Amino acid sequence: MTTTLFAQITDLHIREPGRLAYGRINTAPYLENAVAAINALPQQVEAVVITGDLTDFGRDAEYAHLHELLAPLKAPIYMIPGNHDERNRLRACFPSHTYLDGDSRFAQFVVPVGPLRLIALDTGEIGLSSGRLCKERLAWLEKALADNAEHPVVIAMHHPPFDTLIGHMDKIGLLEGAPELEALVRQHPNVERIICGHLHRAIDTRFGGTIASTCPAPAHQVCLDLAPDAESAWCLEPPAYRLHAWDPGANRLVSHLAMVGPYEGPYPFHDMGKLID
Repeated sequence: MTTTLFAQITDLHIREPGRLAYGRINTAPYLENAVAAINALPQQVEAVVITGDLTDFGRDAEYAHLHELLAPLKAPIYMIPGNHDERNRLRACFPSHTYLDGDSRFAQFVVPVGPLRLIALDTGEIGLSSGRLCKERLAWLEKALADNAEHPVVIAMHHPPFDTLIGHMDKIGLLEGAPELEALVRQHPNVERIICGHLHRAIDTRFGGTIASTCPAPAHQVCLDLAPDAESAWCLEPPAYRLHAWDPGANRLVSHLAMVGPYEGPYPFHDMGKLID
């Protein structure tokens, strides 16, 4: 039995070449480092899932730059838009990513990743930073879950469907459809994980009988401040991504948080079979 691996990166915020995000940070080299780290993993991943905010303003030049930066990845790429994206420009700039055309109104789709089924939801609303799951999108998900009841499922979405207690981010979180989503997921015990972006941090909680999580960004992170009136601010904590592994022996998904280096090591624990003293 073979373990299936897929990587999750998120919130890339790529600008046009030479432009700085927020006037301070060039996000492109950080993405290059993340791509190199994923390519250098000891075991090759089956896919790279990118959970939104691919660009900073959803402009054609930003998507063209993103296309160049992602080209070295060795694994198939599956992307969903975030609140900084523009779904139709994303489709136009990545015409070979035909999975983005599976739903005419929203950029959402179902694809196999080994024995898993990745169900990607589009939570974006044009002109808003917050997200929505309207009745139409929830109905689409209900059918997708019914059609894939015999497979372990991972749901990918940009806005997390839970309060993170980072106040300024929760104000622009998933403001419609979270209770309905939780009730729907609870009916499907084959949903192994809900993976999200938006928060630029690693956060995990119980949700609908499964685990919902967010992922750090390759570049800047949202500051960890749980005060309800905390300032909307970012910082340069270590860049990271998630590595999700399907264990076929235990029939469960195991998720790792992986730092993007370089860091010292690896160094051995043992020498000639003995713990180094």
